Amino acid sequence: MADLQALAEALIKGDRNKVVEMTKQALADKMAPAAILNDGLIAGMSVVGKRFKANEVYVPEVLIAARAMKGGMEILQPALVAAGVQPVATIVLGTVKGDLHDIGKNLVGMMLTGGGFKVVDIGTDVPAEKFVEACKTNNAAICAMSALLTTTMPQMAEVVKAMKAAGLKTKAIIGGAPVTQSFCDEIGADGYSPDAASAVDTSKALLGL
Repeated sequence: MADLQALAEALIKGDRNKVVEMTKQALADKMAPAAILNDGLIAGMSVVGKRFKANEVYVPEVLIAARAMKGGMEILQPALVAAGVQPVATIVLGTVKGDLHDIGKNLVGMMLTGGGFKVVDIGTDVPAEKFVEACKTNNAAICAMSALLTTTMPQMAEVVKAMKAAGLKTKAIIGGAPVTQSFCDEIGADGYSPDAASAVDTSKALLGL
């Protein structure tokens, strides 16, 4: 039988080939897709997230682990769909209008995927109306915005305003190097995350999970 603890450890080490191979083996052994996801892939990514928050690993290690998780997810996804396994919730993610930075956004997306969320990444330089449209189309529980420039931070306020005007029940969370909790309070966003790993905790707390 496949060893899900070993699968988690392979993911933590960023060994993509081993993660793919072990995911295939777990499915061949008729293990439940939800167990492979939760006790293997998500368990491993959760450790990476905790280590990242504690400054024990850095961006390159997280990217390598995320690549390994993506490899495992590609194998597992059809089995999850067939088994009717639902993601925790859907999150629309993007960098706000005028800002082309995507490394932070991509890291957040990887961490959220590793936390069991379905992430709809709408890219960079995203205007407020596109955030609103994506939240409606995907029935998103959370709208996550990123900004790296102080000059683009006001766009976050525009998105929050547009979401309220559209009557969306979607929660808004923000993050990025210049963003603070006080700015979050000022613009009426629902949550602030100081780093990629904390985005998972913030999102789960907002949804009462």
